[in-house]
Amino acid sequence: MPTSRTGRPATSRAPKRPVAPRLARQNRALSLYLRARSGWDRPLTAYYLILGGSLLITVLGLVMVYSASQITALQMSLPGSYFFRKQLLAAGIGTVLLLAASRMPVRLHRALAYPILAGAVVLMVLVQIPGIGVSVNGNQNWISLGGSFQIQPSEFGKLALVLWGADLLARKQERKLLTQWKHMLVPLVPAGFMLLGLIMIGGDMGTAIILTAILFGLLWLAGAPTRLFAGVLSIAAVLGLILIKTSPNRMARLQCLGATEPQSGPVDCWQAVHGIYALASGGIFGSGLGASVEKWGQLPEAHTDFIFAVTGEELGLAGTLSVLALFAALGYAGIRVAGRTEDPFVRYAAGGVTTWITAQAVINIGAVLGLLPIAGVPLPLFSYGGSALLPTMFAIGLLIAFARQDPAARMALAMRQPRFGRKRGAGGPARTERPAGASRRWNTMRRRASAARSSGER
Repeated sequence: MPTSRTGRPATSRAPKRPVAPRLARQNRALSLYLRARSGWDRPLTAYYLILGGSLLITVLGLVMVYSASQITALQMSLPGSYFFRKQLLAAGIGTVLLLAASRMPVRLHRALAYPILAGAVVLMVLVQIPGIGVSVNGNQNWISLGGSFQIQPSEFGKLALVLWGADLLARKQERKLLTQWKHMLVPLVPAGFMLLGLIMIGGDMGTAIILTAILFGLLWLAGAPTRLFAGVLSIAAVLGLILIKTSPNRMARLQCLGATEPQSGPVDCWQAVHGIYALASGGIFGSGLGASVEKWGQLPEAHTDFIFAVTGEELGLAGTLSVLALFAALGYAGIRVAGRTEDPFVRYAAGGVTTWITAQAVINIGAVLGLLPIAGVPLPLFSYGGSALLPTMFAIGLLIAFARQDPAARMALAMRQPRFGRKRGAGGPARTERPAGASRRWNTMRRRASAARSSGER
């Protein structure tokens, strides 16, 4: 055994714990976090989230409409792709509306507010005229356009309230009138109650709830005091309670909360319970696209109000969580657009659209999960129904237009070069033909963009 200088035997020391790999892992994690945060704070993040999220929801919705509606179509002696073709046509028209809305200037959106409101009110009045209005599932809220095509004017009432309410509140804020409660409420609340009354005459409680959520969202964005907000909420709650108490159908839906058997006493909870059955049988990854069992006549409205249940059965927990993540990203992007703008109309309109889509998604998914009463509202951009899809896609176009209006986002879009142009400029004749001052102008635009960005954006 080797000895030390003093003659004592050398003691063995424990090897030191290597710290380099641990520090390297920590540095990698920190680097990934900083890169993700830098990318999340970029000016075009909201733009890409709105555009990509809405596109993915719509495409996945088309796939699920085709899967969920085949059995229903065959039971009605129709081709299996009947509902899918109609939804695809509505998605094509909605895409045109989305592109048009995303390219319109803000002043044109404000100019359209009153015509859209007047048109929605006229159509909602026509619904109640015998011979013009059509009753579907006990609700008198449809107008027949001939053949199998129908339109639901109350869906356009949501868009009308968002645009008109945003324009009204923006003009009052510019004149510094929102500090007075009467200017905050009048004529916004009376007009909202008028739309609610026209909807409730037809018996559509679900659309009325969404319209009430939009109204509350606009009041909250306008800075309504707590006592005023609580007063309006109390009145709406009392009216809603009266409407529920006076309708046996609505009372039955309320009693089906938490039901585990299709027949809970005298109340028939078939739809609510079979929606839970569909979600429970999906597992983690589902039974496979098109392999749903509940859509074979067991689950009513499988391609409309309860399409989320079929999604859970065929795509499993992974599919439903993906849908929830897309809606969460869309809601975050809308809040970000509303929070980072200086234009009051953009803030109110973006907040109203975000409230509309988020509240409708929460009510639909909550009803499928058995957490909320069945309100009969479709899942935005996902469920079957052209009347719901068209105004929603126009509203998504509004959010895209507002995201492009941000100064930093506008400058970032202006600095983007075509990909093929960059490839041609990598070398050869295309590079020699570039003007001498091009690089100088590019650097100037970059300096301007960095000056225009708000704090925290990269």
